[in-house]
Amino acid sequence: MSKEATIKEDPSDTEKSINEEYITPPDGGRGWFVVTASFMGMFAIFGYNYSWGVFLNYYKTHVYVGEMSTLSWVGSICVALFFITGPINQLVIEKMGYKYMLATGTVLCTAALILASFATQVWHVLLTQGVMFGLGASFVSLPCIGAPQQWFSERRGLAVGLAFAGSGVGGLVISNISMAAINSIGYRWALRIDGIIVFVLLSFATCFVRPFGDVKKTGGGRKVINWYLFKNPMFTVMFFHGLITTFGYMTPFFLLPSHANALGLDPWVGTNLSAIMSAVNAVARVCTGYMGDKFGRFNSLFLCTFMCGLTCLLIWTNVHNEATLWIFAVLYGFFGGGYVALFPTVQPQIVGLEHISPAVGLLYTTNIFGYMFGTPIASQLINKASPPNYVNGALWAGCTIIVGSLFAGWVRVLKGGWKWVKV
Repeated sequence: MSKEATIKEDPSDTEKSINEEYITPPDGGRGWFVVTASFMGMFAIFGYNYSWGVFLNYYKTHVYVGEMSTLSWVGSICVALFFITGPINQLVIEKMGYKYMLATGTVLCTAALILASFATQVWHVLLTQGVMFGLGASFVSLPCIGAPQQWFSERRGLAVGLAFAGSGVGGLVISNISMAAINSIGYRWALRIDGIIVFVLLSFATCFVRPFGDVKKTGGGRKVINWYLFKNPMFTVMFFHGLITTFGYMTPFFLLPSHANALGLDPWVGTNLSAIMSAVNAVARVCTGYMGDKFGRFNSLFLCTFMCGLTCLLIWTNVHNEATLWIFAVLYGFFGGGYVALFPTVQPQIVGLEHISPAVGLLYTTNIFGYMFGTPIASQLINKASPPNYVNGALWAGCTIIVGSLFAGWVRVLKGGWKWVKV
């Protein structure tokens, strides 16, 4: 059994012990191809998701005027569905394998954007850009999150950070491509171009994202839903960390552009704010992933999550001009990138590599609820005032993230005690 594993499998399981050498990752080699392919997969699905604001702004102004109440759910439903297969992740992997999971995601995500380009009603958009793309992305996200963890140990933080940087770079690139295409050839062709980009990138991911060996190495207790993982106190606390933090995490990404418009800033600011945050986010994922390897992944996760919440409470609540808005966007983008990159890197240290597939599935299930309801709750709080008061949204995001960070601190104490050590 791996030294890092803290979970004992159900006595009824026949595969109770796995040779330690059998699950020792190579920490390089072919793993770098896996990281590159995972980067491409994250680039495609999160790049589109972060660019949703570009389409939302165009739809509400020119296409589906007066339908904002429905359109506001498209992005939230889409990103929430990114992890819908989480509870049965291990079962899906056993039945399909990474290759066929990614191939399915490639077909669904590409079809979603192509079909959306023919939409004539707002519910068509909800079904294609929301539900269909989200379901397709669920077959892409968990393999691209899980695979890099399996191939690395000492450099796991750097490897996962590089893979996750794809989402930030994708947000920067695809949002600007979408905006340029909308302005030059129309939103329908913008969707088709995005569909082609997604198809190419996900096809690359399908060819090269692979687990470390066969599913027996990382399959855990081999149940449909591996509830036994909750017998590990650190896993349980980590579950609540993810659950609470995600209620606030995406709020700035989705609402800062409209905050810029409410402040009467140049339209360029609102259009590019999320893209610039994504770029900072991408750089941060690599830097903080490396920082986690050097100073301790649990230490770094707590620090980044706590600073995310603190910037919301101290800076976003006091944004009154363009300068403070950009300061908040850069700082939140950096620490937010750290949170996203470090959340998966600590998981093998909590459950061991032999349990990583079901653990990844269950832990990322927490994202469904936060990403679906967090931003709509913030929007309701903002719109309670007239004119809309974005301080309410900042308080919501800041408080939920701070509370979530306390659970990260709890896990750090369970792992390394109260003394300051690398853990």
